[in-house]
Order: sequence, then C-alpha cells, then structure tokens
Amino acid sequence: MTAQQPDLSLLTGLRSGKSTFYPQYRGAAERLERVVHALELISRALVRTVDGPETLICAVAEAARAHLSAQWVVFALADGALPDAGPRRLVLGPDATPFLVDNVVGPPLPDDVVDCLEAIRLATTGDGREPRIAAHHAFVPIALDGGVVGAIAAWTPKRRVLDATDSSVLSILASQTAVALQNSALYQSRHTLLERTETAYAEANRTAADLALRNAELEATQRQLGAAQRHQVLDDERHRIARELHDSVTQAVLSAGMQIEVCRSDIPAAERSERLDLAKELTRRAVEQLRSAIYALNHSQDADRTTLPEMLEQLSIVHMPDELQVSLRVEGTPVELSSECEHGLLRIAGEALFNTAVHAGAKRAVIRLAYRNEHVYLSIADDGGGDPAHLRVMLRLAENNDVDGRHRGLANMAARAREHGGVLEVRKARIGGVRISVRVPSSRE
Repeated sequence: MTAQQPDLSLLTGLRSGKSTFYPQYRGAAERLERVVHALELISRALVRTVDGPETLICAVAEAARAHLSAQWVVFALADGALPDAGPRRLVLGPDATPFLVDNVVGPPLPDDVVDCLEAIRLATTGDGREPRIAAHHAFVPIALDGGVVGAIAAWTPKRRVLDATDSSVLSILASQTAVALQNSALYQSRHTLLERTETAYAEANRTAADLALRNAELEATQRQLGAAQRHQVLDDERHRIARELHDSVTQAVLSAGMQIEVCRSDIPAAERSERLDLAKELTRRAVEQLRSAIYALNHSQDADRTTLPEMLEQLSIVHMPDELQVSLRVEGTPVELSSECEHGLLRIAGEALFNTAVHAGAKRAVIRLAYRNEHVYLSIADDGGGDPAHLRVMLRLAENNDVDGRHRGLANMAARAREHGGVLEVRKARIGGVRISVRVPSSRE
C-alpha cells in the first residue's frame, strides 16, 4: 500500500492544478506577512497602556499608518466619550508627520480629513459599528460598552489597495484600542489615587511634625504662663501686704505717735497715763497686724466678728485724736456683707479718717453708712481745708505711676472699691471739706 499524498490545497488553500497557483500563493503569503506584522504593531501599541492615554493613542495611529502605508490617518473621539482620554483628535500625515494634535493645528488638512474629524466629533457617522472599507479609504468605528465612542480612518495612496484583511486588522485594532483606553483611564485613575494617597500621607506626616512642634511650643508657652502666674501671685501678695501695712499698721503706729506727742505737752498726769496706755495698745495692735499681713493670716476682726456699723463705731473712737470729733450715721436696715467686702469698707473708712486727722486740719468728720435695696453706700466727710480737685489729680497719678509711695492711701482705697464692684469718688463735702464715698453692690455673684 502506498502512502496517501498530502493535498497541497489543505495546507495553502490553493489547488496546484490551476495555472494561477503561484501568484495566489505569493499573494496569500504577502497578506499573511502583513497580518503578522500588523498584529505585531498592534501588540506594541497596546502595551503602551501603562504610559497613559496620550502615548497609547499615538502608538495606535502609528500602527494603523504603518500597516496600511497610509498617507493620512485620523484618530478621534466623540464629544462626551471617554472624558479622561487624550488627545481627543490626532491626524498623521505623510511620513508620520503630525498635522493635528488635539487643538494644536499644523499645516492645512484635506477637506475629506476635516469632514471626517467633524463627523466623528459630533457622532454623525451613523449608528452602525461595522467598518467601511473602500479601495483607498477605511473607516472603522471604536465601540465600547454597546456604543460608539470614536473612530479610526485612513487614506492610502494608489499603489496600496485595501482589502478584507485590512478591514479585519483595523477592526482588531479599534476594538483593542477601546479596551486599552478604558484600562488606561482606570490605570491613570489608580495612579492618581495612589499619588493622592502618597501626598495625603506625606501631608499627614508634615501635619504630625507640625503638631509636635506646636505642642512643644504650647508646652513652652504653658511653662512661661505658669511662671508668669506665679510671679503675678507673688506680686499680688506683695501689693496686698503693702496695702495692709499702709492701711492698718501705719495708721496704728502714727496714731500711737500722736498720743505720745500729746503726752509731751503740759497735761494732767492721769490723762498722760491714759494716753500712754492707748499708745501702748495701738503699738501692740500694730505688731499683731504686721504679723497677720506677713503670714497672710486672717484679720483679728474675723475671729470675733461684729457688724460693720459696730466696727466703724470702734474705728471712730480708737484712732482719732481729741481735736477731731467723729460721728457715725447709719441709714436703712443693715445686711450682712461678705467678710472681704466689710473688711474693704472698714479699711477705706480708716484711711479716709487717718488722712482727715493728719492732713486736713479738720475739727469734725462724719461717717455715713447707708443700706439701700441693691447697694451699700459709705462716705467720710470732713470740714477741713482739703481740695477735692487736687486729690483727684493725685489719685490718678498714684494709680498710674506712684514712684515714691506718696498718696498710696488714695490708690489703695480706689483698688479696694473696685475689688468689690464699686467706684471711689472724691467730692466737696457739704460741711466744707472733702467727702470720700464708695458705693458697692449689696450682693455679688
């Protein structure tokens, strides 16, 4: 048995008995070579997906031009389709010269090319997605997700006639281009997202470093504020002690000195003994008040506290010399104020009476304490020779820049009034001298 001879037509698709066998074979071989070359061009174009839509589109247009030996190649996307893809219009002329890239126009284009670009942009190329192939012109729509998003068109010279193989190659190129464009857009989105994530991460690190720096600055500021607060507390305490010394100890010592000065004159022995006993008592009280101020103890009045009118009554008869007659007037129903408020009012009255006795040359002084619905009014008036206008000027100077400590008593009285929500006033008294008055709320939240 002889072996069956292989049929050449099964291998080549041609019958060897025809006289056109070799020309057809050569034509098929050339088409096959073109197809293989075209597929290679297509694969090279599509691997540019990761480089972005612009690089991909340029590679696709060049692959179509090289496969068809085209004079003109058009790639265009319809308005609104694939918004992230670019360039949206590309025209390659002879020798792959770019004549149009997006909106950058080069030399004038043929009318057929211009009309084709406009038809693709406006999606007026028809609803069909089948390629249209003529002898020297090819138009292949780019379809994606059931719709046409653009097209590839080409014009070839007379020596290059298009056939069904070219139609298949362009269809493959168009379909793969649509998928590649979509993948490229997704890749770019992912890449953009990664960049934004990295940027956000870097920004978060910078923010964390900035917060750490701000936190260190805040801690340093807090330490400075703490030191400033401690200095303020010490300064306030120094002012409190100085004010207490002036308003209590100084008055007691000077009153004792006044009693001793009277004893130096020619007075009866009994009166001299009485005044020396009073000076001794004032000196002892001054020592106690000094100790209380230094060690920030409570005032002796708080231990066996009496009412404000009673304390003012004691003040009017203990410190004053015989030449100054002091009277107390109480109006309204007394209400209990806070210990600090009553102490402040008592110190204001004491300072005012002391100034009257030492500086005013007065013979008479009147303490008036009036309880009203919402406030308590205290005034100390005398018939001395003091000038209210001059005292107001001295008060402003003492509050602003008291260098040598003079007129500190006026500033202390004003400060005590403010501490309890009141205001100190210096006016002309009806009995001829100066009237020091203060009005404070009867209750404060």
